[in-house]
Amino acid sequence: MKDTGFQLIDQLYETQALSREEWVELLTHQSKELSDYLFERAVSVRKKVYGDAVYLRGLIEFTNYCKNDCYYCGIRCSNKNADRYRLTDEEILTCCENGERLGFRTFVLQGGEDPFYTDEHICELVSEIKSRHPACAVTLSIGEKSRESYQAFFDAGADRYLLRHETASEKHYQKLHPSSLSCENRKRCLFELKEIGYQAGAGFMVGSPYQTKEELAEDLLFLKELSPHMVGIGPFIAHHDTPFREEKNGTLEETLFLLGVIRLMLPEVLLPATTALGTIHPRGRELGILAGANVVMPNLSPVGVRDKYLLYDNKICTGDESAECVRCLERRVGSVGYRVVSDRGDHCQFVKKEGCINGVK
Repeated sequence: MKDTGFQLIDQLYETQALSREEWVELLTHQSKELSDYLFERAVSVRKKVYGDAVYLRGLIEFTNYCKNDCYYCGIRCSNKNADRYRLTDEEILTCCENGERLGFRTFVLQGGEDPFYTDEHICELVSEIKSRHPACAVTLSIGEKSRESYQAFFDAGADRYLLRHETASEKHYQKLHPSSLSCENRKRCLFELKEIGYQAGAGFMVGSPYQTKEELAEDLLFLKELSPHMVGIGPFIAHHDTPFREEKNGTLEETLFLLGVIRLMLPEVLLPATTALGTIHPRGRELGILAGANVVMPNLSPVGVRDKYLLYDNKICTGDESAECVRCLERRVGSVGYRVVSDRGDHCQFVKKEGCINGVK
């Protein structure tokens, strides 16, 4: 007879849901044998939905100014050692041109919450990108805004929005953020993004300071309630210029385990194997794919600014040209039996053709 952990994975595979108590039980009893069983199940689900396709997202880190002071983040406003920059609109558009030439069909504009970029400015930029690259999707990842701002960006042509909730526990949230920020508002933003019509992405840090199994269970219950189209999770990695500089990093093993259970809980989700995974282990992204992930996010930013967008220490690929990053990832993804595809990689709900998921029948 299977023990409790295996039974819970079977239950998750069949029903896509666990109770709070069951999540805590499963997360408390991780083992290599249980992880191997989980990954086998998770891969079977992702292959059924997305085949062997791995989707590219071209990351453009266009500003490292931020008005917020999150305790874990290297570009927090109180970090006076950060070398600040803003890309010009023309530099951003050049990144997109290079990206489409290299096979990217999604551009992710990511930055700190920088007041320099007004709603009008963002709308003009999104509209210009969509005009020049009509076959490509535009994802924004620029933090908490009003519903009116989100609607304006959507009307300008933005397709997707990434906003990691970081932790679904208000108590834990306040240990990671100043009092000016709240978990409640973060969640409000995510629900509004879905209501507007975005492909919306949430996510959290694994192994962040003070995190408990109960709080991870709360994250998973929140993701089930929200049912986002994308989920970005990665290990907490300390930055030397933050209050958490001495804190222990999150682990590869726990991050992979959570990738696997998220794939079972949300079978159609777009799930990145993140740069942070590749930072804590040389084959972290490959192992992420083998745990159920199906997205990779190479950097399209100019090489000269990549080491300035430093959310955590020792970030990989800061010196590689974009073409080199793509070729490297194609080799890495191919080495574990998958293929990088030149496709927008939309969530299933946004693919019009019946019986076909992103070109996978």
